[in-house]
Amino acid sequence: MTIREFFAQFPDDESCLQHIFECKFGQGHTCPKCEREAKWYRIKAERAYSCQFCGHHLHPTVDTPFHRTRTPLQLWFFAIYLFTTTRNGVSAKELQRQLGVTYKTAWRMGHEIRKHMAWVDGDPTLAGTVEVDETYVGGKTTSAKRWDNKGVVFGMLQRDGKVVARVVPFASKGRILPLLKDGIAKGSTIYSDESHVYTDLERFGYTRDTVNHSKKEYVDGPCHTNGIESFWSHLKKGLTSTHVAVSETHLEKYVKEFECRFNFRQNPKEMFPALVSSFLRPEPSPQPSA
Repeated sequence: MTIREFFAQFPDDESCLQHIFECKFGQGHTCPKCEREAKWYRIKAERAYSCQFCGHHLHPTVDTPFHRTRTPLQLWFFAIYLFTTTRNGVSAKELQRQLGVTYKTAWRMGHEIRKHMAWVDGDPTLAGTVEVDETYVGGKTTSAKRWDNKGVVFGMLQRDGKVVARVVPFASKGRILPLLKDGIAKGSTIYSDESHVYTDLERFGYTRDTVNHSKKEYVDGPCHTNGIESFWSHLKKGLTSTHVAVSETHLEKYVKEFECRFNFRQNPKEMFPALVSSFLRPEPSPQPSA
């Protein structure tokens, strides 16, 4: 989507609110109060719609990143557009310049969008051939232990498929194995390096093969971790070039942002429509017993 196409589809706040309403409810939505399929009318005084029968109000922005925001919805949609049309994300300072809002507002918008990207992308169960690895992000090496002052990220990449990455306190079996067992279907083939973290995976129902990076072995036939290493490279370059520095407190959100962008790599044009059309839908009204 070009900028011209964006503003043609969302020329003002009203079009954005109408889009959210149609995605979450739509005309004919059963009113939770009178339990009748109703036509919903726009209430001009607030971001809400009213039932034609009982006057019950629906607020489309509830359970979305735009809940209780005073920032125009069009600016929110444009911020999401910027996130989906850049390779390495958007810093809060850049959002401040582009949107004309305060830095505090831009910072909050960025984090809300990152959390929304993580929710839309989800954490699918991987299967088949999966590469696993851990990496260290940020900080400075102050001793022989290379993980001092660094954030630890564990990742799983299905060959020709999706990646799932999570921030962990440290790289240990106790932290990583539960994520691996929950995220990879049993019977899958796992490729890893020589780390002790991945030993004995066979007893959990996996087939494992390794490459020994300490001996400069990076490829052994089909066995390698080049795919997940490529994702780590993209993540680190994006963090250092766009954001310069990221605190460990918020590292998970940035990792999930890059994960979502990577998982849409085959269909990047679908990322913006997915983010502005995927919202929590209300639970259907209980049907009366016969």
